[in-house]
Amino acid sequence: MANYFGTDGIRGRAGEGKLSEASLERLAQAIGAHFGDGSLGVIGQDTRESGDWVRRALMRGLLRQGVNVASLGILPTPATAAAVPLHSAHFGLMITASHNPWQDNGVKLFGPDGRKISDAAQDAIETLIETAMSDGLDPALVPGRDHGSVEGAGAYVDGLVEAFQSTGVQSLAGLKLVVDAAHGAAFQAFPKALRKLGVEPVLIGVEPNGRNINLDCGSTHTEALSKSVIAHEADIGIALDGDADRLILMDRTGQEVDGDQIIARLATDWKNAGTLKSDAVVSTVMSNLGLERYLVQQGLRLDRTPVGDRHVAARMYELGANLGGEPSGHLLMTDYAVTGDGSLAALMILSGLVRSGQTSEHYLHLFDAYPQIMRNVRYSGASPMEQPEVQAAIRRVDADLGEGGRVLVRASGTEPKIRVMAEGEDQSLVSAAVDELVAVVEKAAL
Repeated sequence: MANYFGTDGIRGRAGEGKLSEASLERLAQAIGAHFGDGSLGVIGQDTRESGDWVRRALMRGLLRQGVNVASLGILPTPATAAAVPLHSAHFGLMITASHNPWQDNGVKLFGPDGRKISDAAQDAIETLIETAMSDGLDPALVPGRDHGSVEGAGAYVDGLVEAFQSTGVQSLAGLKLVVDAAHGAAFQAFPKALRKLGVEPVLIGVEPNGRNINLDCGSTHTEALSKSVIAHEADIGIALDGDADRLILMDRTGQEVDGDQIIARLATDWKNAGTLKSDAVVSTVMSNLGLERYLVQQGLRLDRTPVGDRHVAARMYELGANLGGEPSGHLLMTDYAVTGDGSLAALMILSGLVRSGQTSEHYLHLFDAYPQIMRNVRYSGASPMEQPEVQAAIRRVDADLGEGGRVLVRASGTEPKIRVMAEGEDQSLVSAAVDELVAVVEKAAL
């Protein structure tokens, strides 16, 4: 069976392969067949030029299968997720390629509770996609209805404000903030929430034109945010990605603060307040050893999952944990939302910053990260991961690093690449470990 879903939905070059109009229509037919005729789906999208025609292709497939559809317009991925139970829908689709450039697009799928679908549901839909692509699916006897546009952004903004004020802090008045919305899905919603909380942020990345989403801005390109924070003498900088489910921060000195440091800060605050559940924080295999050892010092543990916030969310549910995330800036706070939300995470940090009375460079840096190096090896054909010489090299290098480090070699969930990562106390050993593993993987990929 072909794998249509990667680590975070379906993603690729808009108009090609899985993202061609014909493929998207058949994808939607499979989703419609899974949820059944008469069900209701809501669709949100980010600011990409291709978003409108992708939505129309999905709607054609859904309506053909008897599914009723409502459009949410441009809004963040977490707002789309929240809109599913808000409108008593059976599922939600978010049209986005997250932090990818404008030429790409994709689809994220949420179930009736607003959570990303389970592995079992994903497998069932992929089986239906295979059938739709090869033999076709029978259409419903009665086509679905297009309900047109429905409101989603207003309720989402109100929810952000309510979540922030539930922490006991009522206003952000007096703080100077710089926000980079990546010319993406939150370019209106997040600034509105901040204004309701009494602050007028300095804004960059809020002029989307369909082709500038994530372009030299947002959570993966923070240089402009760093310069703006320093130039405006701001207290803190906030960077979202194209669909606003990621958060990267900038302290007032212009230093970047990644998801691991944000997790450490929230875990510490919540533990001290008695609101952290299960004495565990969930993150992925990519989180830095520095975070893991810091949490142990606080009497907490780091529970690791495969890459992807979907896996983080599932493990949090199993453990009864209420905090998890990834170093890339996906933060999940299940007391407030069922999926990752960069805007919400930013507000939780801002609340803690206000209550602490500290400056951001002190408040946001709790541990020193271990040296970590990651390189990618592109391949064609079969993945070299299962080659015996690759597995033997991984075991050997991991043993050489010992307890002071670790290696991680994995296939990308979105591209034909092997990601080689090593980290440890000794920078030179880490560098040598990556060089050795890359050489072995490159040879196996020939």
